[in-house]
Amino acid sequence: MDINSILAELRAERAHIDGAIAAIVGLSSTGRSRGRPPGSASAPRKRGRMSAAARRKLSRLLKQRWAQGKMKRAKASKPVRRMSQAARKKIAAAQRARWAKVKAQQ
Repeated sequence: MDINSILAELRAERAHIDGAIAAIVGLSSTGRSRGRPPGSASAPRKRGRMSAAARRKLSRLLKQRWAQGKMKRAKASKPVRRMSQAARKKIAAAQRARWAKVKAQQ
């Protein structure tokens, strides 16, 4: 037998024994395990690093965008509409007529 096959057999046996131990521990505990299960800890996540050239390019593009006004706060889309004095008087007269009608019915 060569060494690689012996190592493979030993690793398989170790996995079998670890499974048996975990099962026995699971039976003797209250049913709820605390913390993460063994082997679930993954490698820490690596963040992507940006090269200096990419940072310069991104900075230049963002400065252009700001200069063109694409990222500035949007202005009010519609101007505020004001009611004319005549329309205001017309609405007030109609409201007075409605109230007079309600009071007359009481």
